[in-house]
Amino acid sequence: MRLLVLGGTEFVGRAVVEAALGRGWEVTVLNRGRHHQPAGVRALRGDRTAPDGPAALAGTADTWDVVVDTWSAAPRAVRASARLLRGRAGRYVYVSSCSVYAWPAPAGHTEDAPLVEGADPDADLTDYARDKRGAEIAVVEEFGEDRSLLVRCGLILGPYENVGRLPWWLTRIARGGRVLAPGPRDLPLQYVDVRDLAAWTLGAAERELSGPYTLAGPSGHATMGTLLEACAAVTGGPAELCWTDPRVILDAGVEPWTQLPVWVPPDSELHDHLHAADVSRALAAGLRCRPVEETVADTWAWLREIGGTAPMRPDRTVKGLDPDREAEVLATAGHVPGGVPGTTS
Repeated sequence: MRLLVLGGTEFVGRAVVEAALGRGWEVTVLNRGRHHQPAGVRALRGDRTAPDGPAALAGTADTWDVVVDTWSAAPRAVRASARLLRGRAGRYVYVSSCSVYAWPAPAGHTEDAPLVEGADPDADLTDYARDKRGAEIAVVEEFGEDRSLLVRCGLILGPYENVGRLPWWLTRIARGGRVLAPGPRDLPLQYVDVRDLAAWTLGAAERELSGPYTLAGPSGHATMGTLLEACAAVTGGPAELCWTDPRVILDAGVEPWTQLPVWVPPDSELHDHLHAADVSRALAAGLRCRPVEETVADTWAWLREIGGTAPMRPDRTVKGLDPDREAEVLATAGHVPGGVPGTTS
């Protein structure tokens, strides 16, 4: 298989490139050349934010079996690439997002759930959800429904993460002390390891799948308890997970998802939207999800390899809770040094 990855050096793109090389595929990448890329790829240079961004593609007569595009900004960049490649690639895979489902998506929502109104496919930057949907529209218009694969990812975790969720939990728990662990402990989570996402995407392209797929593991594949306990186990620090009632956290003004990454309160529209999708279509199409302990351990190993500080995308919000604020909430919840609060473990 001959693969073109638009990007290919960070998080999802990097995982796709490494998975393709592992399968013996011939891989070409188009990017700005600002980050390290694996040996064995052919590199083309181009900035897709510029009017002549895909010029390097126009300058070659190469063809590809599959294009994988992870773009998450102005949809016009996806339109330009798809239009240029529609006669030179067999299939266009666009890594989209569950954000394209209209808020609030109920628990159990499928690929047939209502969608946000997409930005014009030729538009400049609008907002994340509308841009992702606009890019989906661009791909389908240029490649047709039968040659377009829309991979609507939920929460993505794993090595190379540049969004700040799992790396924050790992570094926080490694620091030790009393850790504000947002309850309930058995709160079901829904996410996909980036390497499982990459493997499924390439396999789906090989099988010439098309249309939209919500890509995440089943809700409850991990819980807040198994996730944070795995973090404590791999870091080996003297951390004490202080499980705290969601009402205490919310009453203290702590923001779910951002200040306490991954976590959202149970029995809420936010939890239904982010952690309760029906992913039976992706599972039936071969999605396999590794244990949360493996995702956490490998992410920690990668973090230590790069010196302990994860890269961070400049277009994403800063994640995590300030230590002083964390201490205040723990005190409010009754988690005090020397105390015996009933919800501490």
